[in-house]
Amino acid sequence: MANVEMPIFTRTFDFLSWLLPATNNFPRAQRHTFTRRLLDAAFDLRERLEEANLRRSDERLLRLALADEALARVRVYLRLALGWGWLNDGQYEHAAKMVVEIGRLLGGWQKATASK
Repeated sequence: MANVEMPIFTRTFDFLSWLLPATNNFPRAQRHTFTRRLLDAAFDLRERLEEANLRRSDERLLRLALADEALARVRVYLRLALGWGWLNDGQYEHAAKMVVEIGRLLGGWQKATASK
């Protein structure tokens, strides 16, 4: 049987693929501060998920908790971008739906890992 990628990896890849070009429309003056922090949080999320997938038990739970923290930062930065008018309502709604789905998948993975 082929090795099937977990949905959370597909969803975070899709989110990153959407986010990178979206940040190109942010003000040039913010590209090295705000934009960098948003992208760092998004990449941290993905990296912590990859690390969790390579570990077991308590080490996995720790990486999943770090991924959850990164996701919380992404949420804050997206709300700020909306508030400052750098994302329109449709862009924010699209991003928020992706983040909510990633959060659900992450929570399910944390719960499944904790119950083992």
